[in-house]
Amino acid sequence: MNQTPIHRRGLLTAGAAGLFLARPGGAGAATTGTVRIEEPFHGAVLNHRHGRQNKDGLQIQVSGEAPLRDRVTVNGVEAARAGAKFSADLVLKERQTDIVAVSEGAFGRHEHRIRVVWDSNSRPRYRFSIDDNSFFLRDVAQKNYPSLFDCFYLKMLRDLHQKYGAKFVLNIYYTTGDDFDLPQFPDRYKGEWRDHANWLKLAFHAYANEPDRPYQYAPASKLIADLDKVAAEIIRFAGEETLSPPTVIHWGMVQPTSLKPLYDRGVRVLSGFFEPRNGVFDVHYFVDDDRSEYLMRHDALMDFASGIVLSKIDLVCNNTPVEQIPAKLEPLAGDPNRAEIMDLFTHEQYFWPFYRVYLPDHPQRLDTAIRWVTDRGYEPVFYHEGFLGIPE
Repeated sequence: MNQTPIHRRGLLTAGAAGLFLARPGGAGAATTGTVRIEEPFHGAVLNHRHGRQNKDGLQIQVSGEAPLRDRVTVNGVEAARAGAKFSADLVLKERQTDIVAVSEGAFGRHEHRIRVVWDSNSRPRYRFSIDDNSFFLRDVAQKNYPSLFDCFYLKMLRDLHQKYGAKFVLNIYYTTGDDFDLPQFPDRYKGEWRDHANWLKLAFHAYANEPDRPYQYAPASKLIADLDKVAAEIIRFAGEETLSPPTVIHWGMVQPTSLKPLYDRGVRVLSGFFEPRNGVFDVHYFVDDDRSEYLMRHDALMDFASGIVLSKIDLVCNNTPVEQIPAKLEPLAGDPNRAEIMDLFTHEQYFWPFYRVYLPDHPQRLDTAIRWVTDRGYEPVFYHEGFLGIPE
């Protein structure tokens, strides 16, 4: 059988009558002669919470639909049948595994192929990302502080690090849009940046805060040019040790053709909301509806075409009052599909009293969220180190 291209839910199926598309939902498999894997999802990132893990691998269950009387195998192992449903146990032994369900019967031979990722060294962890940074850089440059941490914003982050071991990635702009650009930031703090690079990183976010959605319809060349411009400045004034690949692009929207160029610049994870607004998925990097809906309910999903893992943001501190933070996180910790990774997030501007919607309790929101994950054994990580923050 000839290899066929990967569809959003796996590979196309081939049979005696030609090619059939394996689609999610419905009972079509029982009547059309096709076979379809329903669980796991194509691109699923699986860990010990999704099966039984030991020294031999991760044992998971594969399930789906096939014509009633067909014989079904999964990676060569005969599947159990219950009406149109089938299921079979499979042990994952490699980082990536192709799962192939084959049905054979009156309609001929058909197969459905998906690929999953095993997060073999997974353990509970969190990452903290802060978007829209530029004000603190302007503040340090204009005030000419003896130390970076004479800036109240950076001091607050250092206090959280010293208290909880927290790590932060600050996603920065090239310009504030009025009176400050990155070339104005001095390099005399480079040694101090390097001394704290084990917990404090800088990453590209966008050229500027406005216009909104700057890369939603921009060509990859524009996005990469802006990324390279910001990265060069970070290296100049803070050193390569402080530079992190971006994990959030401004507004979480880029053209699909930009994903592979981002991977080539070191991007391994992109975080977004993957939720509908007015009935349309948004802040989702133009991922199709099937995968966006999956990411609403799961920590992560691999985009094999680019090599980038898509991550679901769990908490936006500037949108969540202090007293609501535990209630927001608690259900996630009880869900095996959301519990392993806490993707925490906020925006810089809400810390500054001059900002029109300044939040006086913004530092307390961060403290509450970080204390919550720390008390429950979550480890702070940088996504670009290892696989989703865990060394491989």
